[in-house]
This record gives sequence, C-alpha cells and structure tokens, in this order.
Amino acid sequence: MQPQRDVPEAETKRPCIADLRTPGIRVAPSLLSADFSKLEREVAAVEAAGAEILHLDVMDGHFVPNISFGVPVIKSLRRQSKLFFDAHLMIEEPLRYAQAFVEAGSDLLTFHVEVTEEPAKVCEHIRQLGAAVGVSINPTTPATAIQEILAEVDLVLVMSVWPGFGGQAFIPDVLGKVRELRKLLAPHQRLEIDGGIDPATISDAVKAGADTLVAGSAVFGQRCPDAALRELTRLATEAAEVQG
Repeated sequence: MQPQRDVPEAETKRPCIADLRTPGIRVAPSLLSADFSKLEREVAAVEAAGAEILHLDVMDGHFVPNISFGVPVIKSLRRQSKLFFDAHLMIEEPLRYAQAFVEAGSDLLTFHVEVTEEPAKVCEHIRQLGAAVGVSINPTTPATAIQEILAEVDLVLVMSVWPGFGGQAFIPDVLGKVRELRKLLAPHQRLEIDGGIDPATISDAVKAGADTLVAGSAVFGQRCPDAALRELTRLATEAAEVQG
C-alpha cells in the first residue's frame, strides 16, 4: 500500500497524472523565471490563463553549478495552487530527497539519468512514494541511456539547453532525439522539452514530437505572463494540428 499524506484544501481539484496521460499539448511555465517577490500572484496568473502544469526546477549546486529553491517554497505554493507540480530534480541524490519533495506536494518527480547507475531503483522508489515518475536526459545524452526504463516512467524530459541556468539559447540538435523518443513512447506517456522554448522555437519542438513544453522567461519574463502563456499555447496547438 502506498503511503498517504495529508491533502491541503487547495489540492483537492488539481490535475492528477491520470489527467496528464490523456494526449494533448501543454505549456508548463517554469517557476525559476518568476518574480519570487510575488510568487503567489505570478502562479495564479498562469493558472487563470489555462496552465495545468507548473514546472519546478530544483538545483543543488552539485549536479548543476547553481542553487535554486527547494522543499519550503514548494510546500508554501502547494497551499495556494491547484496546478500539477512537475518537480525537475537537478540534484545528485534523488533517492535521498524524493520523499521530502513528494511530502511537500510535488505530483511528479523527474530525475536525471546521468546521476545514477540504477535508474530502475529510482523509478521504483518514487512510485512507492505515490508520485508519478519522470526521467530527464541532458543535450548530449543519447536516448538509449533510458531505453531500459522507458516502460517505467510517466514522462521523459529532453533538455534542450544545459541544465542549471535559465535564459539559454535553444539547442536544435536535440530535436532528432525527440523524434526518436516519440516513436518509443506510448500514447499515455508525456514527452517534455525544457530550455529555450519561446515563440520562435516552440513549433519545431512540437513538430518533432514534444507535447509538454517548459517555458520560463518566455512566460514569466514577459510583461504579461498570462498573455504570453496563451500565445505559446496557441502556437504549439497550431503546430500540432499541422503535424497531426
């Protein structure tokens, strides 16, 4: 039996992984680019604009050369938001910290395959905690690095920049890997891309097969994040219709 945790009132109607297993195009605003002096307001704006997912970039200063935020911020936001919390753990020890992030309110934990020699063990641990499972690969990590665990995950995240810093330029070479993975994933599994997603790159990412698109500065770095999110969603949806 999976461990149970108290569910704050704000969580009662938020999306669950069963909802996200339904194919569709989703833009996931990245909290890393938000104004931390008014987080609640920023998150509420994108939620009102139709976002389903909030992408949470957690950095430990070891796996990546930067430190972002952690459990306290996620726990505080969980009480204020019904969004699906997609926690991207850019950390060296996902096994050690997974429980804390789930208890804080994360719905999905994505770990990097580069940090472990036993990715199946990490998947199993996260699943036992009651969260959905994602695995991420860096720009030069081949798709074959995660082939043995593809059936065990709910989401695959392809990095289209090097993890650790926001605002980097999109690396188009990763699109070949996105196409390769799209052919290997089942319809209920999401294919996410993170890094340099903006109005100029989002269509190419969708046409390659990505259906979940993380956007940081292209949303929260804009004067009107809600309008920016709607425009990105429009561009992505149009690209999917052309592709489809």
